[in-house]
Amino acid sequence: MDDKMDRLTAASNPRRATLDDAVPLSKLFAAAFIDDPLFDYMIRGGAKHPAVLEMFFHEVLAARDIPQGEVWMSSDGNVCVCWLSPEAQRSPRGLVQKLRWLPFFIRVYGLGNFSRSMSIMDAMERNHPPGRHFYLSFIAVSPKYFGMGSGSRILKATFKQIDASGLGAYVESSNPKNATFYERAGFVAQKNIAPAGAPSLIAMWRQAKNQ
Repeated sequence: MDDKMDRLTAASNPRRATLDDAVPLSKLFAAAFIDDPLFDYMIRGGAKHPAVLEMFFHEVLAARDIPQGEVWMSSDGNVCVCWLSPEAQRSPRGLVQKLRWLPFFIRVYGLGNFSRSMSIMDAMERNHPPGRHFYLSFIAVSPKYFGMGSGSRILKATFKQIDASGLGAYVESSNPKNATFYERAGFVAQKNIAPAGAPSLIAMWRQAKNQ
């Protein structure tokens, strides 16, 4: 019981992640997403290759999410949520940025999965809601503590800032197992935005809550 309370307390009082956290957090996210259907569809060799997943998450965390200041983690490192603020950059812009990311995409997705992965990324960008809002790009809980409530606790803690801003929040759910988790957090499913032949990718929206 003490261990569970310690984990929940840590999740309820998250801190901002720094670049020094990128390596351990990439391992956390790789472990959490190893059974994710969409990543299994996209990643070179499938999601059961943790080294490729770690490479993906390390690059996204270190090059995009952490520098933009809204990656929050528990002090014990067992739960983390990556938010992007309304001003954040989600995807490469312009030819130069896209060419800079191209070698990374090929390493992660491989030539065989490159086209299908780009189609999914394009669908995500085309269906992203307009206007100012917070974007939940990723959330991970250590598998050994899954189901304990840590994910709900860290979301509740970070929603305080989001709700204070009066803005809504958006997430794409890539795993049907997580639907109830997001619904409990106030997200409402809108539609499946995945391209034909791909696993489901459910767009979900959460209205700002009154303080």
